[in-house]
Amino acid sequence: MNQKKIELAKDPDLASSWVAIRRAAKRAAQVAVSTNTELVVQRNGKCVHVKPSGKPKPR
Repeated sequence: MNQKKIELAKDPDLASSWVAIRRAAKRAAQVAVSTNTELVVQRNGKCVHVKPSGKPKPR
């Protein structure tokens, strides 16, 4: 597997994909807080359920 940082990719779409993934994760956490649901994330190669912290924001 390639060990180079994705931000250094020659393809501009690929290089900016990490920013989009981070933005989507942040939005998913916001939705989880507002709906009082858990997130499913991968930690140490295993899927775990995580209760996001923060106060729900009115929509």
